[in-house]
Amino acid sequence: MKRSEALQPLSREHHHALYLAKVIRDNGGGGDSPERFLSFWREEGAIHFRIEEEVLLPGSGLAGPGQDEEVARMLDDHLEIRRAAARIEAGEAGPDELVEVAERLTAHVRFEERELFPRVERELSSEQLRELATAIEAAEQAAET
Repeated sequence: MKRSEALQPLSREHHHALYLAKVIRDNGGGGDSPERFLSFWREEGAIHFRIEEEVLLPGSGLAGPGQDEEVARMLDDHLEIRRAAARIEAGEAGPDELVEVAERLTAHVRFEERELFPRVERELSSEQLRELATAIEAAEQAAET
């Protein structure tokens, strides 16, 4: 499925997350998995979550988590992955936990790509999608500085 221009930057980042998760699973969470995860998290993952929460959701036309189970699921996934990142950062996560976070990250990305993003694209007009694209691009650029 072709993703709208507004969501393409987030979808590209999803591809990076899926690749990382595969590498971690293939390594059984061992080897350089903690370093790989933390590099991804610091350079891309944390910023990606923030943009989804602060730009995508407010501009999406979707209800809040108290009224929309899919929005609640997205935010719950973000919270759990953030908690795992903190444990990895603190050196408290073993290989099994790294595999678990890789599996959760994979399921999260697939959920957003297959369910949440298509809903956003259906809910918004072409003009609203253009406005969302501009807002996401601005947030991505601000995060780079």
